Order: sequence, then structure tokens, then C-alpha cells
Amino acid sequence: MKASATLVHGTLMSSIGPIEIVIVLALALLVFGPKRLPQMGRTLGRSMREFRKASDDIKSSFSLTEDDEDEERSREDAGAVAAAPLEPAAAARDEAEAAAAQEPAAPAAGGPGAA
Repeated sequence: MKASATLVHGTLMSSIGPIEIVIVLALALLVFGPKRLPQMGRTLGRSMREFRKASDDIKSSFSLTEDDEDEERSREDAGAVAAAPLEPAAAARDEAEAAAAQEPAAPAAGGPGAA
């Protein structure tokens, strides 16, 4: 009868009560002993933590893939804007700034080498 309840609800925990949990823990204590049971609990906890971390990493990688696609689209849009021809005034200003950057700076008057 409990098997049909499991199928209806779809989870195993709906059919396990507190009495069954106590029985399982008592059997584990008898089979493995009081010294080994805490060690098994730690191992189980580490395994669950590693599984959770791995699943979070996988979820974040799928999330990053979607974010990368969005960034690529925005870069393509920015590239289309950059490829557009500049206005004549802006082009002349950019050329003047480039020429000024290439000219050597004149020495300052009254500097340490002045007589």
C-alpha cells in the first residue's frame, strides 16, 4: 500500500515516518558500531557537499553561457556603431589630437638646465 502512495506523491520521503528512520539508525549503529558511524556520517556529509558544489558549478556555467551570448550581441552592436563613419568635425579633431600626441614636447623655460 505504501508503494502506491509513493507513486502518487512522487517522493520517497512521503512514505518514511519517524519510526522507520529510528529503526534504520538503530540497525546502522548495530552493524557499523559507535566508532565507525560518525566517520560514515562525515563522509556522507562531504559527499553531499561536493555534489551540491558540482551542481552549482554546472548551473553557473549554463548561466555564464547565456551571459556570454548577451555580451557578444552587445559587442556586435558596439562594433556596428564604431564602424559608422565619423562626422567631419569629429574626424578633424581626432586627427589633430593624434598629430599633437606624436610631436615632441617643448622643454619648459626656467627648468633645471636654464642659465
